[in-house]
Amino acid sequence: MVNEQAGLKWGVERRLEFIEFRLFWEDGIRRSDLIKTFGVSEPQASKDLTLYQERAPGNAVYDKVSKRYVAGDGFESVFLSSDPSEYLGRLRSLGEELHSPAETWLGVHPEIDVVLSPAREVEADCLRAILKAVREEKSIEVKYQSMSKDRPDPLWRRITPHGFGYDGFRWHVRAYCHPTEKFKDFLIPRIIGVRAFDAAGKKKADDKIWNERFGIVIGPHPDLGPNQKAIVAKDYGMKNGSTVLEVRYAMLFYTLKRLGLLENPEKKSARAQHIVLLNKDETNQALNASDWSL
Repeated sequence: MVNEQAGLKWGVERRLEFIEFRLFWEDGIRRSDLIKTFGVSEPQASKDLTLYQERAPGNAVYDKVSKRYVAGDGFESVFLSSDPSEYLGRLRSLGEELHSPAETWLGVHPEIDVVLSPAREVEADCLRAILKAVREEKSIEVKYQSMSKDRPDPLWRRITPHGFGYDGFRWHVRAYCHPTEKFKDFLIPRIIGVRAFDAAGKKKADDKIWNERFGIVIGPHPDLGPNQKAIVAKDYGMKNGSTVLEVRYAMLFYTLKRLGLLENPEKKSARAQHIVLLNKDETNQALNASDWSL
């Protein structure tokens, strides 16, 4: 269990977290690992290892054969979660080249590859201006390229942004659109110009679709065998054959699309589509309420 560590400087606590990560996930740590990753001196690395042993008694045991500290019997996390997402998240960030090996704290790790999406170019000045509008609760004019048939050319429109959404592939800014008097999602890469800060229109508190949530109930595909259903249930953390995913109404369509739950998933091959909706009618109603429909 992770405990709050009082009285530790941030840099020291980070190194203690690193020690724990290497002990739990990589079967051991040496002083040289601390020196290489954090650029500390050898005496400081020794001091860090001693401090870790004081704060987490029994977690680090010196192995004379391998000349490193290894996880002791009955190891219990003190500084980090021992949830697999702690390791896999770092592995993914390395595979997506979001961080260097040193930044992920991974030492000897498996070869990794990830399914990449085409890069979506975002103009830094546009993003900075939108962030400023969010922070200062102002509106801003954006030059936006819509994919609508009746708007083939980019147009200037005033928006009051308040949030960001990521659909697994693209970043959106959630904003009140002044010309249409509606809250909408604007793809950030399609914003090609910004200008003219001004007073805000409606704000986040008025965005019902963003603030309220809906529970998607999912279960294993009915055509799967008993053992297959059991492993799907384990994979998705289901209890008694189902689980509920709580999502914002504004993110409902994107979530269903990414999970393959749009357009009758129960009619798709169970080999390709492992989960189905168990509250289909309610979900369709929620999509209509969120300005989407199947």
